[in-house]
Amino acid sequence: MKTESRSEHFDPPSIIGTILRRLHIDIPLFIGLLLTSLLSFIILYSAGSQDMAILLRQGARVGLAFFLMTVLAHVNPYQFKRYSALLFGLGIFLLLAVLIMGQIGKGAQRWLELGFFRFQPSEMIKITTPMMIAWFLAEHPLPPKFQQLAIATVLILIPTLLIAIQPDLGTALLVASSGAGVLFFAGLSWRFIFAIAVTLASLTPILWHLMRDYQRDRVHTFLNPEADPLGRGYHIIQSKIAIGSGGIYGKGWLGSTQSELDFLPESSTDFIFAVFAEEFGLFGCLGLLILYLLIIARCLYIASQAQDTYSRLLASSLAFTFFVYVFVNIGMVIGVLPVVGVPLPLISYGGTSIVTLLAGFGILMSIHTHKKRLSR
Repeated sequence: MKTESRSEHFDPPSIIGTILRRLHIDIPLFIGLLLTSLLSFIILYSAGSQDMAILLRQGARVGLAFFLMTVLAHVNPYQFKRYSALLFGLGIFLLLAVLIMGQIGKGAQRWLELGFFRFQPSEMIKITTPMMIAWFLAEHPLPPKFQQLAIATVLILIPTLLIAIQPDLGTALLVASSGAGVLFFAGLSWRFIFAIAVTLASLTPILWHLMRDYQRDRVHTFLNPEADPLGRGYHIIQSKIAIGSGGIYGKGWLGSTQSELDFLPESSTDFIFAVFAEEFGLFGCLGLLILYLLIIARCLYIASQAQDTYSRLLASSLAFTFFVYVFVNIGMVIGVLPVVGVPLPLISYGGTSIVTLLAGFGILMSIHTHKKRLSR
């Protein structure tokens, strides 16, 4: 009788899958996030003028973000629900602290100095706001009644306005959308959504009056960037040139002339999609969009499989927020939305947004991998 060698039983993919499951990592979602992060290094090397220092700094941030994601994936969703109100209150306190003693950078007061590093509380609010709204609505029958909707709207507006006056309209938009996503998935009627849209439209003159001069300039630039091609319209015009010059197949990796010749500002952060489009063309952009859609689809599947109302609302909102990230960044880069300073998720250079995003995905994985332990 033949005895099989140990090597015949060695199955690396199976072993890796077992390890990931024990770490409470959702394998399909992890693969999508890993592929997107690896793609980020490829395009950052080109957009960052082939500077290895940028890749090393980004690598450290991505590593920290994936570590945080793994830690949060281990936490039982019941704990997220239990501390939602406390974390939301802490976030509001930190936002108020920013207004009093926050550090100023690039004309905005957004950071708290904590000795050895700077912390941006608005990033934390992107997660604690949907946690708070999901916790509040989960305590009441769904769909929510008018009273619950009114309270939830106030809870969303508080952090949104505190962030908007820093000023940081991009983050304020993401926070508002994260809370609004919870309301939508809680069964908000289309009649109420229409009423909100009409109300916001009627408040447009007031909002316009409250906006700062540079914010009004962004709206004017969005409507007619060619009116000031060498000034306020320069960013979006150069972005369109880069995207159009990529054509169908692109110029190839490291072939972006717009970023290499410094025609394209913020090429490694907010406008990195323009660099990607120039180098990889229409087909490359479609591939990136498909990768994003697969991540969003997996997140929505996790939400649909959640076993309690809180987890379902929170997971749905986190998926929706990620979609808004993608939609707003690409929309502003191609000129169909005003420039608001939202990075391309998991691709743009930066630390806080990547850590926040992967923290949210860690919560999603926690909801999915702990679902058998939850009671309805």
